[in-house]
Amino acid sequence: MILSFHPLFEADRNIICAGRQPDTSDLSAIQAAHAVVLSQGCSRELYEMVRQHDVPVFPNYDARFKYPGKIGQAHLFQKLKTPHPKTIVCRTSDEFYRLAGRSGLPPGLPFPFVLKYDWGGEGSTVFLISSPAELSAQLEQAALFERSGQTGFLVQEYIPAGNRVLRVTVIGDTIISYWRVQKEKGRFGASVSNGAMIDRCADPDLQETAVKAVRDFSRRVRINLAGFDLLFSTDPDERKLFFLEINYFFGRRGLGGSEPYYEMLMAEIEKWINRVHP
Repeated sequence: MILSFHPLFEADRNIICAGRQPDTSDLSAIQAAHAVVLSQGCSRELYEMVRQHDVPVFPNYDARFKYPGKIGQAHLFQKLKTPHPKTIVCRTSDEFYRLAGRSGLPPGLPFPFVLKYDWGGEGSTVFLISSPAELSAQLEQAALFERSGQTGFLVQEYIPAGNRVLRVTVIGDTIISYWRVQKEKGRFGASVSNGAMIDRCADPDLQETAVKAVRDFSRRVRINLAGFDLLFSTDPDERKLFFLEINYFFGRRGLGGSEPYYEMLMAEIEKWINRVHP
């Protein structure tokens, strides 16, 4: 029996768990299933219920829940020695001040550097810090977040990359790459929501290098549904690749929109089911 918690994928049995906690009836269905399909936004509680009963599950979100947020991803990149910008994790603004000491700067990170809060998407909580005034303003904001219960940020080496980021999206066995290019001079951030343009054709050799790196990483960590953000340094002597983030919720404009995305997703789920339960 194939069990689906995804509202668009029809299986032998279909359950909607959005907006509620999984219960004993969900558990009984999971225990009777040969494979389980979850929605992209499934809760930790539902995912762990499936994993505790050793049922094949799509998507595989082991890494998402074991290494949550941008801080968790930084730890994962460090653990696997995955190339990424130099990163310092701060659980609180007070921890930043302790690390910075008398210099007022994070160790080994001169201006400019990047500050990222542990949450948020589409670049909404990512800031280029170029001066003491900008740093002070963000540390004050971090302290306000902490009072409301939102804690944690990281400071990261700034890598000049020509105002563009490469998105590599993994959907089952399908991998799609495209550049997001910020054309507005002086504007930081290359998310589509921040005005970046999509370019699918530029530098196919670099795209191929990134796709291979993402494929290898995804196989090691068993990620089969995510959008990876990567960049290449513009250093003419070394076009080095850096992993930036893993997005388990990702925009679909670069994939052609929601309809093509769901067509790809449904096809990949069917392929996965045929593999785990022929």
